[in-house]
Amino acid sequence: MTMAATTAVLWAEWTKIRTISSSMWTLTAAFFSTIGLGALLSVILGGEFDTLGAAEQAAFDPVMTSFIGMGLGQLAMITFGVLVVSSEYGTGMIRTTLAAVPQRGLLYCAKAAAAAVPGLAVGMATSVATFFVGQALLGDHGASLGDPGVLRAVTGAGVYLTLMLLFAVGVATMLRKAVLSLSVLMAYFFMIAPIFNFVPATRKVGFFFPDQAGTSVMQVVQQADGPPYGPWAGLGIMALWAAASLAGGYFALKRNDA
Repeated sequence: MTMAATTAVLWAEWTKIRTISSSMWTLTAAFFSTIGLGALLSVILGGEFDTLGAAEQAAFDPVMTSFIGMGLGQLAMITFGVLVVSSEYGTGMIRTTLAAVPQRGLLYCAKAAAAAVPGLAVGMATSVATFFVGQALLGDHGASLGDPGVLRAVTGAGVYLTLMLLFAVGVATMLRKAVLSLSVLMAYFFMIAPIFNFVPATRKVGFFFPDQAGTSVMQVVQQADGPPYGPWAGLGIMALWAAASLAGGYFALKRNDA
């Protein structure tokens, strides 16, 4: 496969993505919902900071406060990742795509890359905008980009959203149906993961789940009951989850017919 042919496949996959209006709207939703919820909580906590106890003030993380809306951004990124894959299966166009590009590994890599590039761009724009809006609303209780750990948290937040998108791409490729993929992912992130996080007996296991591990990179103030690893290690665990999901998607695409 020549470089020109590879570029053509990449361009074709990008064309598919940008012509699906629903997928573009999910990226827009990721941006505005994350900023909006983060801004709301920043206003509330900024006004009530002085009423907090000494221990609560010491544990206050202004950066993580502004990133509280990442849950909504994550949901939008997951939806985007699922739509990138499932739209072709839903319309039956996957048969035409596989006939045009029989090298399934190339097709899969191109599809993942075509999704990751705009995902990373939106993820980084979202994290930067969310940080500056949140810190401005926190006023004297906010942090600056030059404070220890802040640049890492802001950069890591954008990477985290991109990894979550790729995780969803892998899951959707394995399951192929949009409703099924979203049902499984939503059930995990909004039911199973929170249960593991809040039940003391399973909390230590939950630290190694993708969302819990990945969000640790956004924390600047270390919490007493936090995970037993550092922020970059947490993002690394999330990256392993994304890689495992993508690998599962590749083998499913290679083995199954359209």
